[in-house]
Amino acid sequence: MLLSLIFIVFLSLEDIILDIFNATVETEEVDYEQLQTDLYALHAAPINLNTATDEELEQLYFLSPRQIDDILAYVERHPMDSIYELRLIPSLADYEIRDLLPFVYVGPPAAGTAPLYAQEVFHHARQEMTMRTDAHAIEAEKIPDPIHVQMRYRFDYQRRVLFGGQLRRPEGGETKDLQYGGWIQLKDIGPMHTIVAGNYQASFGQGLVLAPAFHAGKSAYVNHVGEQRQGLRYYSSTDGAGLHGTGATFRHTFGRQTRLDVSTLYSVKRANDSTWHHLVGANVTLRHKRLQVELTGIENIWSDSIRPYRNAAYNEHYFRGYRQAVIGASARYNHGWFDLFGEAATAQNREQWGFGVIAGSRFYPTQGVELMLLYRYYSPWFDNALGYAFSESSRIGDENGFYLRFDVSRWRHWRISGYADLFYFSGRKYGISYAPSWGYDALLETQYRPDNPWYITLRLRAREKGKKSTYSARLQWTMEEGGWSFRTTAEANISGPDSLFRQTDATIPYGVSLYQDIGYTFRSVPLSLRGRLQFFDARQWDNRIYTYEHDVLYAFSIPAVYGTGMRSYLCLRWQIIPQLSLYLRVSETIYRKQWAIERNQSVTRTDIHLMLRAKI
Repeated sequence: MLLSLIFIVFLSLEDIILDIFNATVETEEVDYEQLQTDLYALHAAPINLNTATDEELEQLYFLSPRQIDDILAYVERHPMDSIYELRLIPSLADYEIRDLLPFVYVGPPAAGTAPLYAQEVFHHARQEMTMRTDAHAIEAEKIPDPIHVQMRYRFDYQRRVLFGGQLRRPEGGETKDLQYGGWIQLKDIGPMHTIVAGNYQASFGQGLVLAPAFHAGKSAYVNHVGEQRQGLRYYSSTDGAGLHGTGATFRHTFGRQTRLDVSTLYSVKRANDSTWHHLVGANVTLRHKRLQVELTGIENIWSDSIRPYRNAAYNEHYFRGYRQAVIGASARYNHGWFDLFGEAATAQNREQWGFGVIAGSRFYPTQGVELMLLYRYYSPWFDNALGYAFSESSRIGDENGFYLRFDVSRWRHWRISGYADLFYFSGRKYGISYAPSWGYDALLETQYRPDNPWYITLRLRAREKGKKSTYSARLQWTMEEGGWSFRTTAEANISGPDSLFRQTDATIPYGVSLYQDIGYTFRSVPLSLRGRLQFFDARQWDNRIYTYEHDVLYAFSIPAVYGTGMRSYLCLRWQIIPQLSLYLRVSETIYRKQWAIERNQSVTRTDIHLMLRAKI
């Protein structure tokens, strides 16, 4: 019975990740692998609310900076005696408390940081090893060695001593193509607050200088937009991103409410087969009560001149050269009913200095009502490959825009949210053949949650960029009762090379998809089954539809379906014993034969993912 309860909690974490995906409008740049790693690690070693820091709570991506400050302020006035005291914090809604529960607990306030002893660290640490194999087959096609192998190890002692590594052989690779990496992170060692080495990530402020690995971009909810400062942290994803080197943060406190952090970092890694990239940087952060001020600077040095892969009008202002300096300053202040934040940065680009600024505010006029206003301006010459802030494009630069959104949850069963974003480009952009250009993006989402085990969500979105308009809708019905879970989703979009109201061609490109998810968790044994059957018809790539699929642990699958056909998968998770788990996923995509032949596509593709997880 205990194994079943533990397994059910793991499945609830998947639902939280799915909620984050459903709230995220743009999904192509999101690192869901790192997100899952962080959330599962926090579940294995929950945060004591009576000793929590802002950095620990920032790892819970569904919490806003205001909610984090309110939790810390509540605990400072009166340490919690029960987890139910979270309901006394006005900025936390019931559904947010529900998402928070798997990652926190209420324990006694600690007198201070305990010393580390090697014997205790290795005796009480959590260790985990995963081995994963992926294979796929495409009908009537021969794939040389279609096997992907991956191994990961993680050591964690109370989130103070962490280290791990990964080894992977990509599909079709040889022994010489093995990719490997490792990392170590130490917390609160003497005067050093954080020490990282190996693969790691660095993010400060709004991300104009250094951005976090997980950034949701535009979102259906206010909490997911804005600052996600995490400082120096390990990076365990196997995608080769992040930094590689070492970094350290020194912390000095002045009383209970003021602290000064000084961080330094160095990274060296291959930019490509012939070019090495060196990075040196520093950050100074001063926090006093609810005010935080930061100054960040980095210097990029390449062993060979960097230039875009191809010369095109849209990359005219991309960085070229051997060296680049980027300097930024950011600030945030939470007053209670409003939250102000912003960052300004400048980046060297050949003989020019580009400038970028982002500023915004969240307003909480009454309980259950949240508003947000955000402005960003990135000059044409502002180009920083390591930065990512709120933007219409995946690469910040040459953009001017206003973003306004609202989130209303004051009614018992209803939640209504939406946004409107207006943006302007002075120069050419990828996919836009003229300049200047402008566009808009508007979204409205309504969620109805009655006092029943089901709820329904409707999302409507309209977007125009470069005289190309897209209108989409998603209707989703979800029910969970007993060990069963059902989710029915219908999505559709239409688009055109010009506004649909000025469309002259009788054929309008469209994409539609209907899929049914069914899951069952056995109560008597730690076994879970989840599956999906999906039908889709999207004749063009621009009408593709992204869907989040359950996968093996620490993996994610967000296929972009297009064409005409059907897709299905079955995911099995079995906790054999407390120390050993088995994960299996089989998926298949079948295209309609006529469509596949017309576009020289294969008719059927099958994928198999297998993982074993051992932990101590």
